[in-house]
Amino acid sequence: MNLSEYNSLSKMIASYLKLDFQAEIISNLSNSSTKTSAFICDEYDKYATKSDGEFFSLSREAKCINIVSTQSYSSLKATLKEEAQVKIITQNLINKIWFRTDDIFTIEEAQKQLGKEEKQRTSKSISESAKQTRFSYITNTLHSENSNISETFSTYLQNDYIFETNFFTQNLETFSSLAFLSDGTRIYPPKKLHMFPYFKKTK
Repeated sequence: MNLSEYNSLSKMIASYLKLDFQAEIISNLSNSSTKTSAFICDEYDKYATKSDGEFFSLSREAKCINIVSTQSYSSLKATLKEEAQVKIITQNLINKIWFRTDDIFTIEEAQKQLGKEEKQRTSKSISESAKQTRFSYITNTLHSENSNISETFSTYLQNDYIFETNFFTQNLETFSSLAFLSDGTRIYPPKKLHMFPYFKKTK
């Protein structure tokens, strides 16, 4: 059903179908079903409900693969009305792929999930000393004699987010993403990936 034409009705129907699907998947836990299934939802923020976090946490045991996409975490927050519910849902989605975004809430949550590391920072200071300083009433300025100017550089370690804000806003070009993936056994370090659109021919 066209979401733009039948906004409220289409959301109600889609949400009902989603909840009915989730109930069927959870029932497989009691009858030891080995059937594999998948839940795929584009524009997920339009159909998210507060029970989804619990479903995502249980569905892995029921062999259900969940693939959802949303414009931003703020879009989910606007639908669910609670920031805690957004965090429950995103924490139960193990594999994550972020594209370029200007949404600060999305960036901050991604940074928290990716963690911090020690980064080397450099600071610079300039100092000047003079033995004799005279004031010129003609030019209304100070004139120093036997003066010295020194410049100091110092480096130090600071615990900061692995990916800074400008990485999400500037360094992710079109068809590139930041991926945080797992193979089911171990978590791979987050890295930038270049995507290959299906409509472009590869050599």
